[in-house]
Amino acid sequence: MTGKQSFMRKAYPVIMKLTRFFGVNNKAFSNKRSVKPAVPFYTLQANANTGKPISFADFQHKKVLLVNTASDCGYTGQYAELQQLHEQFPDLAILAFPANDFKEQEKADDQSIAAFCQVNYGVSFPLMQKTSVVKGTQQNPVFSWLSDAAKNGWNDQQPQWNFSKYLVNGKGELMNYFGPAISPVSDTFITALKQL
Repeated sequence: MTGKQSFMRKAYPVIMKLTRFFGVNNKAFSNKRSVKPAVPFYTLQANANTGKPISFADFQHKKVLLVNTASDCGYTGQYAELQQLHEQFPDLAILAFPANDFKEQEKADDQSIAAFCQVNYGVSFPLMQKTSVVKGTQQNPVFSWLSDAAKNGWNDQQPQWNFSKYLVNGKGELMNYFGPAISPVSDTFITALKQL
């Protein structure tokens, strides 16, 4: 862990309080009408950080949390909370997508990212290959689906910053978007997860 990463880890609780206080990165949207996706979630796939393809058809009847991550971000402390969530809700599939879309906060390669997450946060949920999650020609197809209402049925919100969170229910319907300032172990998030 670099000096910056160590500082950010210690500063994480303060960063969360400040972003909530100032209303930054705290958007939250839900699919209140249970709109079904135009493009089925289960047709998607992603590559694990090992290069192994992961078919989303394997997640049928499971709740899935998809989150874009970075190692040098003020929100990187959420890796620990995501691991806590993974242990508390073993029926929830968590997929982390490292990306360098916000202020060069993920410069490492896939192997280094995996080592950083495991050594510093004990991460045991799947990490995907480093990718791009914001709208544009390089956007990962999974995040294109998550942030395009023509595909997912209702949501156009792309990640606001690192550690934006998308919840998909067991029917493959995108149900929630949570901005980075909303912790994955917060009452707000856990309530939404339990309602899936």
